[in-house]
Order: sequence, then C-alpha cells, then structure tokens
Amino acid sequence: MIKHLTHYLLAIATIVTLTIVTDSLSGARTVHADTDGQSENYDQIYKVAKAKLGTPYSYGATGPSRFDCSGFTQYVYRNGGDQKIARTAQAQYNTTQKVSKANRQKGDLVYFGSSKRSISHVGLYIGNGKMINAQNRGVIVEAVASPWWNAVGYSRP
Repeated sequence: MIKHLTHYLLAIATIVTLTIVTDSLSGARTVHADTDGQSENYDQIYKVAKAKLGTPYSYGATGPSRFDCSGFTQYVYRNGGDQKIARTAQAQYNTTQKVSKANRQKGDLVYFGSSKRSISHVGLYIGNGKMINAQNRGVIVEAVASPWWNAVGYSRP
C-alpha cells in the first residue's frame, strides 16, 4: 500500500512539475551554432526531447520507448538536430565542443560525475537552470543544481 502511494505521489509531483516548467518554457526560441558553424534549431531539438517526457528509463536503452541518459541525448540530437553524437555520456563530453557554465545555451549538454574524467550522467540544458534528462524516474525535467547531481561541465554538439 505504501509503495503504491509513493508511486502515486511521485507521479503527481512529476506531472505538476512538468506542467509548470512546460508552461514557462512554451514559446522559448534559441538558435545557436554547432561546431561546424551551421545553425541548429533549438526548437526542433526541444520538441523531440519534450515529446519523450515520461518515457521509462532502462540502462543501455537508446529509445524510442526506453532510454538511459546518453541514449536520450543521442536520440534527441539525431531526431531533432539531424546530428550524430557519441553513445555514452563520457564519450559525448570528450567529443563535443566544451562551453563554460557562463556561456551555456539552450540545447547544450550538461554533464555530471565526480570529475570531467569520470562522467556518469548527461542531460539536455533547456534554460533557466533546468534540463531534460533520462534517469531512474524516466525522462523528466529537473534542476541542474540538484543535491543528487554534481555538474562537471557543459558542451555544445
């Protein structure tokens, strides 16, 4: 009974959070240049990411019905930006253009771990200190600055 109540309360909290964040972000538009100098349309990347909100998490999954963190970011960039990026969070960090926290933009990737050489998680930065990421609760919107994450860097695919 308590387990079901906990799942129910988490689901309600997630829906409320997503509704608030989605309402505050609707209509947001940012375009930035990728490493080749071609414009990537954040709106399309965000649209693909947003469409996957609520999709379940599964270690090693690359979508479209289940994701792990880097499988999610890879999927979003492939389907929203027509861009191929590496498979794992560490490889995505290692092979993309680094940007500082001060210069991060919507559509950049944010990385977490104990250091830049030990990255264990990645999310899609959507502005206002928020990201969309695939984690044990599925694909959700949450704050980059959370007690359970240690942000170690940003990059721009």
